[in-house]
Amino acid sequence: MEQIFSYGTLRSKEIQMQVFNKILTGTPDQLTGYKIKDLQIEEEFGMEDYFVATPSENSLDAIDGIVYSITSADLAKADLFESNAYKRSQVTLKSGITAWIYLES
Repeated sequence: MEQIFSYGTLRSKEIQMQVFNKILTGTPDQLTGYKIKDLQIEEEFGMEDYFVATPSENSLDAIDGIVYSITSADLAKADLFESNAYKRSQVTLKSGITAWIYLES
């Protein structure tokens, strides 16, 4: 199993059904030393506003999210869902869990 940390759209049950064809169960966790910044992504009908995790100069900054256990096949589906404005990286969460996260590319 893979661990994935979501701080955005993948927490939505609607999006989970669209991407994975199932509802994920997860555990709240936190990524320290990172902050959220706004990001504009070109979509089919114009620019859309999103946000992205980015390393912070302040180690006290943290992002709340949920860590999910998923299969490697599900991880590949998540890669297809996330736009090329994001890159997948591994991070260590506050709980000590190592998880995949989508950061600014």
